[in-house]
Amino acid sequence: MTEPTLSLFEGFGVEIEYMIVDDDSLDVRPYCDRVLAAAAGDITNEVSRGAVAWSNELAAHLIEIKTNGPAPALAPLTDAFATTIGDIEGLLAGEGARLLPGAMHPWMDPEREMVLWPHDYSPIYQAYDRIFDCRGHGWANLQSVHLNLPFANDNELHRLHAVIRHLLCALPALAASSPVADGRDSGFADYRMEVYRHNSRRIPEVTGLVVPEAIDSAATYRERILLPMYRAIAPLDPQRILQEEWLNARGAITRFDRFAIEIRVLDTQECPRADLAILGLVVAVLQALMEERFGHLKDLDTLETGRLAAILEQCVRHGDEARIDDVPWLKRFGLHGRIWARDLWGHLLERCGDLFAATGVDRAPLELILDQGTLSRRLRQALALPAPGRPIDAFTLVPTPPPALPRSAMADVYRRLADCLRQGTLFRE
Repeated sequence: MTEPTLSLFEGFGVEIEYMIVDDDSLDVRPYCDRVLAAAAGDITNEVSRGAVAWSNELAAHLIEIKTNGPAPALAPLTDAFATTIGDIEGLLAGEGARLLPGAMHPWMDPEREMVLWPHDYSPIYQAYDRIFDCRGHGWANLQSVHLNLPFANDNELHRLHAVIRHLLCALPALAASSPVADGRDSGFADYRMEVYRHNSRRIPEVTGLVVPEAIDSAATYRERILLPMYRAIAPLDPQRILQEEWLNARGAITRFDRFAIEIRVLDTQECPRADLAILGLVVAVLQALMEERFGHLKDLDTLETGRLAAILEQCVRHGDEARIDDVPWLKRFGLHGRIWARDLWGHLLERCGDLFAATGVDRAPLELILDQGTLSRRLRQALALPAPGRPIDAFTLVPTPPPALPRSAMADVYRRLADCLRQGTLFRE
């Protein structure tokens, strides 16, 4: 294990996942190995490109771009990622393919189209597939942005974990981008997180309630989170292939191998410019909580995990249109009474504007989100879909299955989304 080299907010690790799709049909294409081989000269699971690296994921139609180690600042990553996206698309052009942003492919059939990464680390992916069956949206069809924030010791781990745990449940109200799956209205603003919540249900200890439990040290973290997870999966994993800290599938996981906490709740946006704006605001709010700008830091660990998970579920379903009425949670942001999630984020941007400005990232994507809604809501408007939340049949009390959406209409909208990635522009409706 390496020794810690960075303290709180001294570096940022950012990872963004994209789909590889056919240039004409937009169907998924398992070409990640072709891209990495074209860049490296041979099959590999990672390619270093200066300050940025490319790597594979579990599904072969996904490619991840990421900082090549911790970056000292967020703002320069917008251009760095935009450049590397252009490089990848240049290689994909020869395959008749391109990249598609967003958190879920709108009509992918995981049962039929899922292809596991077949090269290095394939025993790990095969173990996941054997235990959890990865032919589902929660494994095969989800693209996210991960933010890694460093800590140097137990005290910093405790403080950073407390502020992340508190803010985590509201992140889908800022970053949801997955309203459609299986060619239908999913009924959720953030369907990626809905399927993610359930993808490890065979071993519930792996995901918990997504919001991590409160901890005060590395020892407590191992006792409350890691060891129960390892014990639960051991009968299905006799070779101990998966009994590592990355098995943890909560919405924020502690990576002791890199002395960082990795936030996993953010959906991929239309272009890195939007992703970095969201990350800039997340970092600003976390810093404000750490500075006790809204209240005492020691109070954040007192809210039960189930209570925070209930707020998360509201934001997963309704996104920025969620109505939040948990008074003790809101009080820790200096608010009283009920509030719409979009107004919460407007309040946080106003109160943390100085810290956000210090990140140097573009504010325009946040202004668009606060004005027109999350990318999920803008996609819904482009597809003429109602607000999330499926109607209930009065006789059966079960959700009414939504009708299939016209493929041509979905293709038109998601081609616009792909063009936003290529051009570095925002998706407006």
